[in-house]
Amino acid sequence: MSKQPVFYVLILTFAFATTTLLYMPIIEKSSYPGPPFYQFNGHLQTIIPNMRAGAEVNYERERILTPDDDFLDLDRINVGSKNLIVLTHGLEGDSNRSYMRNSAKWFSDRGWDVIAWNCRSCSGEMNKTRRLYSHGEIEDIGQVIRHALVKGNYRNVALLGNSMGGNITMKYLGVNGENIPPEVKVGVAISAPADLRSSTVRTERLDNYLYNQRFLKSLEGKMREKAKMFPDLIDAENLKKVRGWDDFMNYFYAPLHDCASVDDFYEYATARNFLAGTKVPLLLINALNDPLLSPECSPREIAEHHPLFYLETPKKGGHCGFDLPGKKHSWADERAYEFIRQAIEQT
Repeated sequence: MSKQPVFYVLILTFAFATTTLLYMPIIEKSSYPGPPFYQFNGHLQTIIPNMRAGAEVNYERERILTPDDDFLDLDRINVGSKNLIVLTHGLEGDSNRSYMRNSAKWFSDRGWDVIAWNCRSCSGEMNKTRRLYSHGEIEDIGQVIRHALVKGNYRNVALLGNSMGGNITMKYLGVNGENIPPEVKVGVAISAPADLRSSTVRTERLDNYLYNQRFLKSLEGKMREKAKMFPDLIDAENLKKVRGWDDFMNYFYAPLHDCASVDDFYEYATARNFLAGTKVPLLLINALNDPLLSPECSPREIAEHHPLFYLETPKKGGHCGFDLPGKKHSWADERAYEFIRQAIEQT
């Protein structure tokens, strides 16, 4: 018997095996080993990691102007790399949140340039235009990427978003599909509310009261500022009518984003509505015990049918937590780097 057929079979088997290392839409067995023993539920796994200051990083701030005469503040770490990671924060977060700083250090220590950008109104100064930011607003992340590619000679760009930032990352890749810059090779979303309506319903549960009030109180202050800037559009008196997220979206976020109703806003802002258009590898990591995410935020049916959308659902980890015993960085940083490295190697 000729050895040639056996040789070809071995080659094909090896090629299939290395391909499926990445192309495995639903990752049934997560590599997350679990949090420290004292973080025994999803709330502790959320609160404790996010109370820490995060890694020490030396950001250099850069302000860029937007086409609508507004501005975006970018915090950068430049190490002279051909690889760039773009980090997007969560609702009412910023570039200094612990998960942002930890990711920035993890990637820069491995030779990547970093842009940790701040959504409008989140860098310490209220933005100028009526437009704020939202789970569904993707023009700004697009401008950040274009600016980075003009300013730096990058070969590979990866996107990493946490919570709302994960939703923005997923929607950006899904909406733009083949029209993203060719340098953008891969995306990772962590603890992302990919189904925004069901996530807001979950957030309003009694056991999530503290998170809910913290978000609403912070946004209330911004709406009062916007009402002073744009009294014909925003009426601060409507804050008295807010009893939940639907009210808040209806009175404030919908008009700020030219949506006719709260239902239109949820449709516009929900990333899972756009995932089918994704043309680069995209990993979504949502813990099953995340107190702020519903099961609909982890769309298995899309992962089962989309060759580039990967879903990993560790049993534990909380929301933007994923602590590792004895380590300052999170497992999510390790997992994101591993996935991004594999994706780039296979392009």
